[in-house]
Amino acid sequence: METQVDQAVEAWLRWVPRWEPATHRGRVAPCRRCLGSPVLSAVGIGGNVPHGVQHGLSTRIKTIVDRAVAEYTARNLPMLQRELDQQADRNRSRSYRPGEDLDPEYDGMPLDPDPVPGAPFLFTVAGMADDAAAELPPLPPLSEDAKAALRQEVALADEYANMVGREICGILLRHRLAVQGAISQYVEPQIEAMLAELSEALDSPFDPDTL
Repeated sequence: METQVDQAVEAWLRWVPRWEPATHRGRVAPCRRCLGSPVLSAVGIGGNVPHGVQHGLSTRIKTIVDRAVAEYTARNLPMLQRELDQQADRNRSRSYRPGEDLDPEYDGMPLDPDPVPGAPFLFTVAGMADDAAAELPPLPPLSEDAKAALRQEVALADEYANMVGREICGILLRHRLAVQGAISQYVEPQIEAMLAELSEALDSPFDPDTL
C-alpha cells in the first residue's frame, strides 16, 4: 500500500508543473470526489486550491482504494462480485463509452460543459453515452433475499474501503511538505498572475492608447 501511494503522489508531482488554469467557465456543481475529501486534507490541500489540481491527486488515490476493494470483493464477497461482473459485461457491450480510459485529471469529470442560457447544445457527449446504455437489456432481477444479502455485502465492501482510506490518509501525511511545496512553486504563482491581470483590467478598463 505504501509503495502504491508513494507512486501515485510522485506521478501527481510530475504532472503539477504542466498544470495551467482553465480558460473555460467554471462549473456550478461541486465535485463529490474532491469536496471535503479526507485524502486532500491529509496532504494539506484546502478548498482554495484549484479543483483541477485537487482532482488529479484524489483520483489517483481513489484508484488505489478501488483496486484494494476489488481484490477484497473477489476473495470474500461472491454475490457482489457476481453483480459487478454482470455490470462490467453489460458496460463492455455498449457501443459508446466516452468516460473510460481517461487520464486521472479527467476521470470522473463532467463530459460536457455547462450549457449557456439561450444556446442549447445540438447534442451532448453524456447524452450519447446515455442513449448507448439505454439500448442494453436490464440486469436480471433479484429476489428479496438476494437483495438483502447483496446489501450486506455492499456494506462490508464500504467498511473495507473506509479502512483502506484511513490507512492511506496516514501514509499521505509524510507527503504534505512535497505536495504543498509543489503547489507553492507551480500553482500559486499562476493564480497570483491571474489575479494581478484581473486587477489591472478592473483598474484600467480602457486602454489610454485607444482614447
